[in-house]
Amino acid sequence: MDDTDALAWETTDSRIDYDCPGFAVREDSITFPDGSTGAFHSVTEPDAVVILPFTPDGDVVAIEEWRQAVGRMNLGLPAGGLESDDGDLLAAARRELREETGYETDRLEQVAAVEPANGLLDATHYHFVAHDCRPTAGQSLDENESIRVTERDFDALREAAVAGELRDGRAAVGVLRYAAATESHR
Repeated sequence: MDDTDALAWETTDSRIDYDCPGFAVREDSITFPDGSTGAFHSVTEPDAVVILPFTPDGDVVAIEEWRQAVGRMNLGLPAGGLESDDGDLLAAARRELREETGYETDRLEQVAAVEPANGLLDATHYHFVAHDCRPTAGQSLDENESIRVTERDFDALREAAVAGELRDGRAAVGVLRYAAATESHR
């Protein structure tokens, strides 16, 4: 889409309202298409990698992680924000898989890039599928991560995503996108 579109907003100024580890809240001064002006707040955070890792037996290496924002354990996929020196998405995906699960693989491919909430958030999530993942070491978690590794049946995860029971958006997108791609190739 072209930003010269008649519906495009013009940003005349931008500043960070609030900054903390992991994200910042940005305020943009806007001129709307009708000429009126106002402010728009959004969240800026690093882009992220999300990995759908399969074991040699075809199970998914999933994670159960405490999520403070919703106050519960969350079933999801290994994922993590890109660091400032990450120039290689594949290397970042390998790192996050290893750090969060202790699993590694040589078979990793990017399958999608999505903007998970582009009405509020500026991040892009890069989705990868990994095959033949094997445990090689222990986890190396950040201080704010509480993660339990679990292996799950892919069909059960797909069914949970379809039923709305897999609530983590990154995991649901990863599982459903992979399911749709593999079903379309049958």
